[in-house]
Amino acid sequence: MLSAEQLADWERDGFLVLPGAVEPRACDRLRAHVVSRLAEADPAANSSLTVFDTTEQGHAQDEYFLTSGDVVRWFLEEGAVADGRLTRPLELAVNKLGHAMHDLDPEFDRFSRTPMLAGLAADVGLRDPRLLQSMYIFKQPGIGGEVSCHCDHTFLWTEPQSVIGFWFAIEDATVENGCLWVAPGRHREPVRTRFRREGSGTTMDLLDPAPWPTDDLVPVEADKGTLIVLHGTLPHWSAPNTSDKSRHAYTLHLIDGDADYPDDNWLRRGPDMPLRGF
Repeated sequence: MLSAEQLADWERDGFLVLPGAVEPRACDRLRAHVVSRLAEADPAANSSLTVFDTTEQGHAQDEYFLTSGDVVRWFLEEGAVADGRLTRPLELAVNKLGHAMHDLDPEFDRFSRTPMLAGLAADVGLRDPRLLQSMYIFKQPGIGGEVSCHCDHTFLWTEPQSVIGFWFAIEDATVENGCLWVAPGRHREPVRTRFRREGSGTTMDLLDPAPWPTDDLVPVEADKGTLIVLHGTLPHWSAPNTSDKSRHAYTLHLIDGDADYPDDNWLRRGPDMPLRGF
């Protein structure tokens, strides 16, 4: 489905922006489904009030997070918890849902597995695409947290590198409400960190202690229904959402079934839920 010009842009920049890839009504349907799921959720299910925070990474040692690879769990925004209690209704407190909605929830399965996405995965080089991880990200108004500059290969390691991110704007994403920022062309640089299991927790290996430069990050504003394709080694970032508008997004991460997925990756599945393609 990609033109020669788009493929050249992909090779040069490490990302593609595809406006109108998804019908707005499909985005609205997925958003409404998520809201209905949260309305039925039991707040006690996340009894530890696990906050997802990419700057402090406190969740990274939490069993609730580390055992979420083959289930659907919700994680909170830091600004929604005070003194061990929620400060707002759950639907305005959640940071994200993860990480196997695409395999466990029919609405997410329908959204994630389409002929268009299968063709796109093939165009960007996946010979045997497998859907590894799904995340519905809320970026709540006023408290939506920063996502620190990172690349996806750090967290979903394959040998050779094969991870591709499909990032869908479920609502309009702007600079004001925390759109993605990317560093064009830096996907050609070696990755600087690797996140992996160690004992009962996790650790971050520093392969290069220098932080990602941020002076060449550029914003990628996206209307509802836009799909942004991200190379696994492309650094990207998003700012806190200090606006009064949410920025819902859905992210799907794929890997190549031909690549090795090491056992010390943090995200694991039980033997009864093997990875599937489209």
